[in-house]
Amino acid sequence: MICPTRIPTQIVSNEEFLPISQTRQQNCVERVAADLMERAATRNGVTRREFLNGTAGVAAALLAMNTVFGKFFNIGDIELFETAAFAEQRGAPYFIFDVQTHYVGSGYDPTDSEAHRKGAVSKQALLALRRSIRESGLNPRLAGDRGTIDDLSWRNFVKEVFFDSETAIGLISTPPGPYPQEAVVPPKEMAHIRDELNRLAGSQRMLAHGLVTPQLGAADLDYMAMQAETLKVDAWKCYTGSCPKGFDRGWRMDDERIAYPMLEQARKLQVKRICVHKGLPLGPVPDYNHPRDLIKAAKDFPDLDFLVYHAGFRGVASIEQVFAKTGEIPWTTEFCRMKETEPGLSNIYMELGSTFAQLVTTYPLICAHLLGRIIRAFGVDHVLWGTDSIWYGTPQWQIEAFQRFQIPEALIQERHYQPLTRQVKERIFGLNAAEVFGINVEATRQEVPRDALGRLRMSYLEEGPEPSRLVYGWIAG
Repeated sequence: MICPTRIPTQIVSNEEFLPISQTRQQNCVERVAADLMERAATRNGVTRREFLNGTAGVAAALLAMNTVFGKFFNIGDIELFETAAFAEQRGAPYFIFDVQTHYVGSGYDPTDSEAHRKGAVSKQALLALRRSIRESGLNPRLAGDRGTIDDLSWRNFVKEVFFDSETAIGLISTPPGPYPQEAVVPPKEMAHIRDELNRLAGSQRMLAHGLVTPQLGAADLDYMAMQAETLKVDAWKCYTGSCPKGFDRGWRMDDERIAYPMLEQARKLQVKRICVHKGLPLGPVPDYNHPRDLIKAAKDFPDLDFLVYHAGFRGVASIEQVFAKTGEIPWTTEFCRMKETEPGLSNIYMELGSTFAQLVTTYPLICAHLLGRIIRAFGVDHVLWGTDSIWYGTPQWQIEAFQRFQIPEALIQERHYQPLTRQVKERIFGLNAAEVFGINVEATRQEVPRDALGRLRMSYLEEGPEPSRLVYGWIAG
């Protein structure tokens, strides 16, 4: 989908949940932003395309969201017309470490056999229905979309993540496949792309997940050893809701028979970061995606770090009604309460991939509550930045939205939430992940502008950036 504004005005799926249709308020944001852009582009004497490619395009989107949802973004009218005002308000660059990025390997599932396995990630799903929607004519915006795996390749990933965004370091992840060696991006390919990009850059720009499937028993433990010793993976990715071929349900992280041998192996192999897909139910039995099982596992393995991807958020469907009735954010609120009963537990981190992107563009009030709640329960030093891009196109729109997002003062007073100060955002954007992954922030800050990718990005920006404004996940037609 080509976004009509610099920030999407419709829920986009990361391929792990069914998106809802554009809400009435999102449609209103789109219309308000279009009017702002038309008037401002005319006043500035530029074309609409030139306007969209500049910072004024971001300002128009954020101002429109403030008009429709209330003042959740720190943005002034002057920023619509003056680039210098936008830059001044934005402030100094942040150090951004994105712990959840994606692309699709060109060799994934060549016969499309996964299309018929219950709970599997099929190749057609990864193409996000864009091809069929384009051919049906239901969404005219997709008329120029190629609808091919090339859109989701690592080459396009480099442009979207490192040229069109401020991301300094990214961690490559993968959805599961029928077996770990046949994942959407197998660990061998993740490690290869990490090594090639770092070699090209001349500095560390990428890290790579390994993949664990503990239901496979001893075979998986052997595969873990290969990934750690040969591929030198930086962390493990776990999908407790998904299951390999031949199984009809997922597994739980506190299952001493299935999961604990895997955790013992992670400890033995000295790869102690366990990244777990929680929330956004994936696989045949949704409840296996609930994060409750991480409390016992984290207590039993205090030397391992557990990174809760998607912050355990169940999903956006019906959330407005649930939140209005109960004040709860399904699964995440419950998990926060569980953590608060274990104040000494310090090895669980909450990651924001897809969760922030969905909520900030659809229900900013609930987004404010979610951020306030997880910071209060887990601590400002235990929240990690992740975007799930390139499903959402370049991560830059999420970066811009989070830079300007604020929790309303009334909520801060009423719920005792911590304000989203610059210092808080610095921690979430990258400082927390740097500590977890052992990254020297100051050295990286010095290296990034001077390495090969940094120099290429500078040339790209000087020549005039051409952001695609594409998102690559599902939308509801």
